[in-house]
Amino acid sequence: MHNQTEHRLDGNSPVLGMKDVIGGYSPRRPVLHGVSITVMPGEMVGLIGLNGAGKSTAIKHILGLMVPHSGEVRVAGTTLEENPERYRSSAAYVPEQPSLISGLTVKEHLRWTAMAYRIEEAEASVRVAALAQAFRMTEALGSLPDTLSKGMKQKVMLMNALLVSPPLLIIDEPFLGLDPLAIRGLLEALDEARASGTGILLSSHILPALERKADRLVVMHRGRLIAEGTPVQVKAKAGCSGPGETLDDAFEALVAAEEGGVPRG
Repeated sequence: MHNQTEHRLDGNSPVLGMKDVIGGYSPRRPVLHGVSITVMPGEMVGLIGLNGAGKSTAIKHILGLMVPHSGEVRVAGTTLEENPERYRSSAAYVPEQPSLISGLTVKEHLRWTAMAYRIEEAEASVRVAALAQAFRMTEALGSLPDTLSKGMKQKVMLMNALLVSPPLLIIDEPFLGLDPLAIRGLLEALDEARASGTGILLSSHILPALERKADRLVVMHRGRLIAEGTPVQVKAKAGCSGPGETLDDAFEALVAAEEGGVPRG
């Protein structure tokens, strides 16, 4: 696997270019209907939608686990067909449910990741120490997964992904199970990743965090994009630009409008 520095793009080239994707498990009953998502280097894009909106299916197409019926997905400038190794090694994914190897300690997980991505040992040690401090996991570096809470396991997954500093980082519901200090540490670590050029696609139901931190939002419903833009633009489209109105209010209004309710504004 190549060092991630080989995959860096200039600031004008998307780290993710998903264009007009129709996809799903069956061509006769597609889940995604012409979905387009772009993430630029250093940008955080929030992916919002109800359960069943198509978010997980979209992520599976981005990861190369599903092939579009039509449309195209590019990661770090290439498709899976053009350059499978570059495509797969340019993205890191943190799922909602942590998945760790029972016989490896936290530190050994991080060491294994550093070796797999050819990060020099000295550099990896510095990054591991910084991540452990940010997530308050220093004392747990020698622990095995079975001794950790779900929130701590989630921290390990996040630390491994951030250690790699990939061109594209995809995170599914990262705030679940994290305490307030860990959430602050995560957001600070994500800011550092963005500063280094990593583009982030973050799927979450915790909308206040996205309202504060995301550069852009993509709102999905029933496999289609129903709104996109900055948090301010999405709130404006939903008719929720008044004082005190939140992204939660905007999301509720957008879904209601799609399902035949009365749109606001």
